[in-house]
Amino acid sequence: MALSAKKLTWGLLTLALAAAGIAAWQLKQIQDIREFNQAVQEAKTPTTHKDSFEAKFAVAYWQAKNARYQEATHLFGQLLEQGNASQKSAVQFNTGNIFFLRGLIVNGSNITVRDETEYLLNQAKTAYEQSLRLDHSFWDARHNLDRVLSMLPATPTPGSGESDSPGLIMGNIPVGLP
Repeated sequence: MALSAKKLTWGLLTLALAAAGIAAWQLKQIQDIREFNQAVQEAKTPTTHKDSFEAKFAVAYWQAKNARYQEATHLFGQLLEQGNASQKSAVQFNTGNIFFLRGLIVNGSNITVRDETEYLLNQAKTAYEQSLRLDHSFWDARHNLDRVLSMLPATPTPGSGESDSPGLIMGNIPVGLP
């Protein structure tokens, strides 16, 4: 079976056109990715890939960055149903950061906020632990978990009262001494 020059030319021309089409499609994809990244860097809603995990993550991140914690936590919670283990770990890490930051904001010199602060820090602890279960090599989550654990009061021993615990606000200063 000998190929004629005409058949070979048409075959190579078809192959060249297909390669040019694929190259054009890839250039369009690269341009879309650049536009997406630019929008994320400028804290704008991306015009491409609006329903992607990355777009929703970016929106949730910027909501948290702008102190819209409730909306960010809700959107991060929705993202836990998508993505791979590494992405879910990042979602848990950022959720932990939101709770940690809110706990730091609530924590003050007023003893009445102690329960709310402890609740928020426990939520942060749980999120960091879940992040590490999904990606045990996530060092930022390990670091933040260590910080949260150092801020939480020690678990009281059975039978000891509330007054025996140093608490969150006063740290290691004994309660009841002048």
